[in-house]
Amino acid sequence: MLSRIAESLFWIGRYVERAEDTARLIDVNLQLRVEDPTTDPTASARSLLSVMGVQTDEHTSPADVLPMLMHDPAAPTSIVSAIAGARESARRARETLSVEMWESINTTHNSVQRGQLKRLRLPAACTYVRERSTVIAGTADNTMVQDEGWQFLVLGRCIERVDMSARLVTLAATSPTQKSAWSNVLRACGAHHAFLRTYGAMTTDQKAAEFLLLDRLFPRSLVYTLNQAEKALASLDQREHRIGQSGDASRLLGRERAGLEFRDPDDVLMALPERMTQLQQACSTASAAVAERYFEGSTAALWQGGEW
Repeated sequence: MLSRIAESLFWIGRYVERAEDTARLIDVNLQLRVEDPTTDPTASARSLLSVMGVQTDEHTSPADVLPMLMHDPAAPTSIVSAIAGARESARRARETLSVEMWESINTTHNSVQRGQLKRLRLPAACTYVRERSTVIAGTADNTMVQDEGWQFLVLGRCIERVDMSARLVTLAATSPTQKSAWSNVLRACGAHHAFLRTYGAMTTDQKAAEFLLLDRLFPRSLVYTLNQAEKALASLDQREHRIGQSGDASRLLGRERAGLEFRDPDDVLMALPERMTQLQQACSTASAAVAERYFEGSTAALWQGGEW
């Protein structure tokens, strides 16, 4: 497969997931502010920007933060920028995408460019982004041949999901009202019903963190997503390896998955923000390793996102 096509598919997966998970982060932040009116709006806004990797200063206004993350085309961390990045990547790989896949991405991009998000209230806009991202991902899974190109798309989606889920977990772990935060993160991840089926009505920080980090059956948990990323990498490298892993990305993601999966569940909340920062750094390094191995010679993509 041409490195240009492989890279474009990888970034489609990342950009679509980035748009969806940014909407999830905004939704959680909104819910926390509604449920705890005593929360300092400035501190809440700066906390959200910090989780997103955006540098702030004393002139940052709380009223500007959510519109910036949602609508600002000049902000590399905004949903609008992520959707535009996905559409540009899709244009570069147009001959590989199914017609339905291209139409899903292009329709979403055109709708956003015409101001669809600005016409909706923020909670409804977050829901719209999540629904359109799900449509794009589902269309890809059901209309694309599951060959190398599809594996690159899945790999990009998984790496981005791990990174952004780590940010969601950090937001919950650092919230002053942690019990409410964990419940809202479960809802934002679409995990609340699955969590109740697994643990019953007792929503504790410990159980919520266990579910989002360690559950092997829930598709947005960190362990499940890291497993999917490892499988995609294994499919892309069919050579037989009698010793170790074949690439830096596989080693990095496998090490992080094992560090979560084989950790004592009773210690899941211990130093959680620091561990999530380490996981984000591993995702960044793994992404660079994938680019170096598979995309060398193609036009380098500009990362549209905050600092890792």
